Amino acid sequence: MPNKIKYHFNVHSLSIEKVRITFKDRFKKILSVVAFGSVFSTVVLLIAYNFFNSPKEKMLTREIEQYKLQFDIMNDKLNNISAVLSDIENRDNNIYRVIFEAEPIGATVRNAGIGGANRYAELEGLTNSGRIIETAKKIDKISRELYVQSKSFDDVFRMAKNKEDMMIHLPAVMPMPKNRGQIISGFGMRFHPILKYRRMHTGIDIAAPTGTPIYATGDGVVVDAGRESGYGIVCEINHGYGYQTLYGHMSKINVKPGQKVKRGEIIGFVGSTGLSKAPHVHYEVILNGQKVNPVYFFYNDLSPSEYEKVIEIANEENQCLS
Repeated sequence: MPNKIKYHFNVHSLSIEKVRITFKDRFKKILSVVAFGSVFSTVVLLIAYNFFNSPKEKMLTREIEQYKLQFDIMNDKLNNISAVLSDIENRDNNIYRVIFEAEPIGATVRNAGIGGANRYAELEGLTNSGRIIETAKKIDKISRELYVQSKSFDDVFRMAKNKEDMMIHLPAVMPMPKNRGQIISGFGMRFHPILKYRRMHTGIDIAAPTGTPIYATGDGVVVDAGRESGYGIVCEINHGYGYQTLYGHMSKINVKPGQKVKRGEIIGFVGSTGLSKAPHVHYEVILNGQKVNPVYFFYNDLSPSEYEKVIEIANEENQCLS
């Protein structure tokens, strides 16, 4: 196919000359048009990409904003749940477990298993990883606390079922009627009338005439009944639930080892056997192997004013009777 012939005016020779357009010239022209079109299209696409969102991008943006809002709402709900759970934990430690004389659950136990290795590593690096990790941590914390609290309520339920049995076994009364004896010396450092020096007095001395009945202060089993150095004729009762009681310096014992006794049952009689200065009963309460102040267990026998007076007398630092 012959090449098309074009003409142009030569300004130097002032004549019209023929111009032959070759295939190479045509190819260059096509390339220039394509290049210009490519550059123009690229510029248009860049402007559109950076300054205008496609319908799909707009839809995704709306979804992301909705997800952020839902995460914020979820975190608010988790904060409310955490506050309610904290209140339940406080009541569990300071009311329920106090009523049943159980140790409160410490923060170290309630928070055990939270932390350690970075279990949220796979969530890091995401666009909203901070919000996601915060929510995941709250859910894990609440889940753990709920588990511990559930186990605690299981314990409280068992304690509630055993409460009636526990109450009749606790040493919650005086070892003799309040009008039959007089508290002479209480728990603490006291001067011993025979050894002639101050030492720890691990019980309470209640003076009464020889032969005055001594009662078991709670249901239990006699574990010792006989003579013991210093205590004279002594009786020890295991009440269960970690409690034991000791009654010393009796003139006569009324029970034997292995015998079951009820609260208010006569176990012996006041005397002055062993290292004793005068007729009385030396009464001790042992809780989980530790001797504690017996006067705090007399609440079933006394009115508030009488109880306050007894504590005042028992706290006076004086000479004990044994």
